[in-house]
Amino acid sequence: MSQKGTAIPQTLHEAAGLDDRRAVDMYKYMLLARKFDERCHLLQRAGKINFHVSGIGQETAQVAAAFALDTQKDYFLPYYRDYGFMLAVGMTPRELMLSAFAKAEDPNSAGRQMPGHFGSKRLRVLTGSSPVTTQVPHAVGAALASKMRGEGAVSFVTFGEGSSNQGDFHEGANFSGVQKLPVIMMCENNQYAISVPIAKQLAGKVSDRALGYGFPGFRVDGNDALEMFRVVREARERGVRGEGPTLIEAMMYRLSPHSTSDNDLAYRTKEEVDANWKKDGIPRYKQYLVEAGLWSEEQEEAYLKEVAQELKEATEYADKAPYPRAEDTLLHVYAGDADGQGGNN
Repeated sequence: MSQKGTAIPQTLHEAAGLDDRRAVDMYKYMLLARKFDERCHLLQRAGKINFHVSGIGQETAQVAAAFALDTQKDYFLPYYRDYGFMLAVGMTPRELMLSAFAKAEDPNSAGRQMPGHFGSKRLRVLTGSSPVTTQVPHAVGAALASKMRGEGAVSFVTFGEGSSNQGDFHEGANFSGVQKLPVIMMCENNQYAISVPIAKQLAGKVSDRALGYGFPGFRVDGNDALEMFRVVREARERGVRGEGPTLIEAMMYRLSPHSTSDNDLAYRTKEEVDANWKKDGIPRYKQYLVEAGLWSEEQEEAYLKEVAQELKEATEYADKAPYPRAEDTLLHVYAGDADGQGGNN
């Protein structure tokens, strides 16, 4: 309280539920994700890695959502662009780079899956696969198990707006609505399903579909870090209280091509892409932190040097790491012995 008895105004991040340290850390993860993504593009062009699916333009919503969740209790089912989310919940740049290089030490699939197919028991990330939207029913199943066990946790799943047209989405939404399951479905609406623009794939809003299944849906500016954090945090609180699922439609734009195999200017204009770069959530959030007195250009320069060194070391390590051996093909396929050690018995 001030001397006159009036409350000291909260900053926006404090009002959303973030202290100063976490507000800055959130920005650092966004920047790390962006630089990791840019490095992977360069590596693919140099012939060091075969393929990369980018998440550039989507980091703000991903990282903000991760900060609103409980990494010690919740279950995560990210989709293939969620590098920012994975970094924020604890996967390291070295681990992600091992996946990009398809090396045996890759913690996601031991070098067996495409990059961006995440899975980590340590980080409570359920393994993803290439068919789109299969992660939604899996997230609903995880939420049902958590509810039956009384864990006080939620499952959090992401997907693109193209996935919201698949049967898996609707079946998962219906079942979770009927059972009032603690699941948060976050659609990262980046305006394109590969080369198909939103006008040719959706009539209406993704968020409105929640109403038909009996639970709330919200459309949020995915470039607004603090609003994303607030909405996901409140969705988690509802889920833990037993109030059921939430659908969040995070509006954003895929600033990079669909993948390194895609020529995006075959179906959209450079002017459109350039206009959306001006809406990028990372510099927008940086400006907020600067105005709040939490960040400076000197801190930015020092952190970028730190990130560059970390990515350099991660790249060099992954480049030199061994590939999976042919004789290890069946490892991790069968459950193994009762002692839990794994194997191919």
